[in-house]
This record gives sequence, C-alpha cells and structure tokens, in this order.
Amino acid sequence: MVTVQPRVQLPSEVAKDDIFEVRTLISHPMETGLRLDESKHVIPRHLINKFTCRYNDAVAFSVDIHESVAANPYVSFYLRATESGRLQFLWEEDGGAVYRLESSITVRG
Repeated sequence: MVTVQPRVQLPSEVAKDDIFEVRTLISHPMETGLRLDESKHVIPRHLINKFTCRYNDAVAFSVDIHESVAANPYVSFYLRATESGRLQFLWEEDGGAVYRLESSITVRG
C-alpha cells in the first residue's frame, strides 16, 4: 500500500503582480479499475479525481483528473501575486478522501 503524500513547491516571497509558478505532486497509485491482480481479479478504481488551489479562500486553479493520468500526478500552473496570504491545496479521491496542504506567500510592494 502506498502512503499518499502531497507536496507543493512555490516561492515564499514574490513582488506584487508578478506571475509565479506553483508545482504540486501527490504520491498516489492512481488505479483505473482496468487492471487485474495476480489472481485475475479487477483492482478497484482508486483515483485522485479533482485538484483545487485556493488563494485566500478564492478558487485560483481547479482541474478534474481522469483515468489517463499516471500514478503520482504532477500539476504545475501559474498564479499572479495579488496579496500576501494563504494558499490551500486540495486533492479529492474516489470514495471521498481529501488530502490538504497549506502554504503561505508574502507579496511585497
């Protein structure tokens, strides 16, 4: 069994109105429900199906994820630095599990 481990990389400080990159990775097996185990039984579907980033409680980026995404999904996107605050990252899994990670950013100027 793989331990689900979300990770995020972004700058801690950015100039106002600069565009910065956010890189995320979550360790997750991403089973499609289409593979068989050694006993020829279907391995149940087990996917991260949605990723959302909130910047000071407003949705800044969101994506639906489907079967074609490989294990350990990597998502990279850009945001504009408007104000200092909190970034909240949410990965939603089939079955209702939600993995959360938070980070802060300081906007200068």
